[in-house]
Amino acid sequence: MSVDPTARIHPAAIVEEGARVGPGCEIGPFALIGPEVHLGPGVVVKSHAVITGWTELGEGCIVFPFACVGEVPQDLKFAGERTRLIVGARCRIREGATLNTGTAGGGGITRVGDECLLMTGAHVGHDAQLGDRVILANQAAIAGHCVIGDDVIVGGLSGIHQFVRVGRGAIIGAVTMVTNDVIPNRLVQAPRGALDGLNLVGLKRRGVPREDITALRAAYQALAQGEGAFQDRARRMQAEAPESAYVRDIVDFVLGASDRSYLTPR
Repeated sequence: MSVDPTARIHPAAIVEEGARVGPGCEIGPFALIGPEVHLGPGVVVKSHAVITGWTELGEGCIVFPFACVGEVPQDLKFAGERTRLIVGARCRIREGATLNTGTAGGGGITRVGDECLLMTGAHVGHDAQLGDRVILANQAAIAGHCVIGDDVIVGGLSGIHQFVRVGRGAIIGAVTMVTNDVIPNRLVQAPRGALDGLNLVGLKRRGVPREDITALRAAYQALAQGEGAFQDRARRMQAEAPESAYVRDIVDFVLGASDRSYLTPR
């Protein structure tokens, strides 16, 4: 066990032999830190939280009571293989949230980026890949093998089906089930997940220039109403070499490899 002398560990906490606890960490009463856990500098683990498995938490993360971080996957194919969970810096993992390690068949690593907020009861399934600044509202669930881009917001009580990709800057409304890939910077709502325009609020909050928003509107219309199949329209957009990086992001996303079809505009 490696515990930095500046770390503060409550005497009622359990830190198992082999764990690595970085400088300035705080571990509250009745918390459990497993033998293969690595806590970066300044990590705070509050009372009754469990961090187990081959798990790494980056600098400044906060884990709230009754969260369970690094347990084995909820996958019947999992046979006890040694897989990982890596959480970036300054993430907040709220009460009752669950994050699982990966599986051998899915790459072996579940990954959460920097500055993510996983609210009460949120779930991150095996082999999921979350970007930076992702927000999962209360009881939102990310299934196995999903890829969630930077700055995505998933509303409360919503679910993302396994293998789905959600592009950068998209927002998923509350109580929504998403079973198809979501184009970057889009708004998805309705019980079975319908594409419903741009995430204008998110774009403006991030300071995206007006000309890029205008270009995104035009690209959205071209994808929605142009001739040919959905991917054919994206290939035509790619051939036109769009100047906006945001439009290029959409084109690259649509033409990228995926195990799912796409949510298309209503």
